[in-house]
Amino acid sequence: MVLETMEAKLDDFNQVFQKFRSEEATKKNLKFILFLADKDPMTSRSWCPDCNVAEPIIYQKLEAANNDIALLKVYSGDRPTWRNPNHRFRVDPRFRLQGVPTLIRWENDGITGRLEDYEAHVETKIDALLSDK
Repeated sequence: MVLETMEAKLDDFNQVFQKFRSEEATKKNLKFILFLADKDPMTSRSWCPDCNVAEPIIYQKLEAANNDIALLKVYSGDRPTWRNPNHRFRVDPRFRLQGVPTLIRWENDGITGRLEDYEAHVETKIDALLSDK
């Protein structure tokens, strides 16, 4: 099926998130938010080893799904920014992130499932999140 991807960074998150929540994006059967660490522009690799492992697995699973999916990829900043205990995604009551990568299933303007950093690469857990089990 179709995987439609949007990207947001710290500085444009509110604007992109609003668009993601808009009517255009709600036409997709499933909506996911993937929080990732920033990539190094020199290497195109994340400073976060878990992100480097999980990201391609998550994309493979979402692209193979039997549903149209809207995916919002959100980059949480460089390592010092992310390590701040008052990072906006750590303290935002909608997300309360503890680690990256975090994959969230977003329905009815809220979280209906999530995979934390330590499990975001596990294919069976991604499958379960896709099937809402």
